[in-house]
Amino acid sequence: MAKKREEREMGMLLDEIIEGMPLFAKELVAGGVAGGFAKTVVAPLERVKILFQTRRDEFKAVGLFGSFQKISHTEGVMGFYRGNGASVARIVPYAALHYMTYEQYRRWIILRVPDIGRGPVLDLVAGSFAGGTAVLLTYPLDLVRTKLAYQIVSSSKVNIHGVVGMEQVYKGIRDCFSKTLKESGLRGLYRGVAPSLYGIFPYAGLKFYFYEEMKRHVPEERKKDIVVKMVCGSVAGLLGQTFTYPLDVVRRQMQVQRLSVSNNAELKGTMETLVMIVQNQGWKQLFSGLSINYLKVVPSVAIGFTVYDLVKASLRVPSREAVTDKRNSQPSLHS
Repeated sequence: MAKKREEREMGMLLDEIIEGMPLFAKELVAGGVAGGFAKTVVAPLERVKILFQTRRDEFKAVGLFGSFQKISHTEGVMGFYRGNGASVARIVPYAALHYMTYEQYRRWIILRVPDIGRGPVLDLVAGSFAGGTAVLLTYPLDLVRTKLAYQIVSSSKVNIHGVVGMEQVYKGIRDCFSKTLKESGLRGLYRGVAPSLYGIFPYAGLKFYFYEEMKRHVPEERKKDIVVKMVCGSVAGLLGQTFTYPLDVVRRQMQVQRLSVSNNAELKGTMETLVMIVQNQGWKQLFSGLSINYLKVVPSVAIGFTVYDLVKASLRVPSREAVTDKRNSQPSLHS
């Protein structure tokens, strides 16, 4: 009896907390949970993809399954999650900001530009600006994640093999931050941000565009079906990533240039890196790791969108139409 009373009181307390949370806070929580969960599920594929993108020949030569075996033998199971701490530390605030700002931009655009309607163009514009905002605020963590994932650490001794120049081993997130700041200053933490922005604007916009557009064609009685949400999310991520993948390769190579060249070599910008990749490695390198990325993107985006919708429902976030209509019905201070 006492146990049931405690459970009832705990439920009432949880209800009060949820009801007391502002809308943007609920969207932040839902986005953060969705991003962290999805990123952890696909972490092993993300590690191999980064190694493929950054032209680690010893991995490209053995292919996907050979790369998994090589990492397993040299670094153990935890090798698949090297850099994942920084990845999750980045993706939780990134996803939280991405989803929340998407909702905020979407509502703001509807209120300020009512003629735009509520169709796919709205989702494309809101998603693009939300992606750019989230990238600018969380980019240093993405750079740290890439540097940590780029390292190949032997299980028997801390050493880097097959890399030209004086490459230093980063012991963790904080160590990587401090060494990057000491070596390159604040600009070093934003190295590669230009191609990130070039890529995220179309990718984030297209991702939300395809997801919301596909959901519009789903029968009303099937819209809450988890399988339907995952299918819509998979296709959205797949299409969005295909169009913007070469810029992701350019970004990764810019992020690890300091590790793979001598300290005296001049670091290249976005277009210079793009031209260098095509000239030295061939245009196919711009799509290196794309097949792995498909394997990663399908579950990642599907899980992300699905978990986001489920957490929003559990936090009792009202529908977008209900929130927008409520704001439209409020009297203007200038009327």
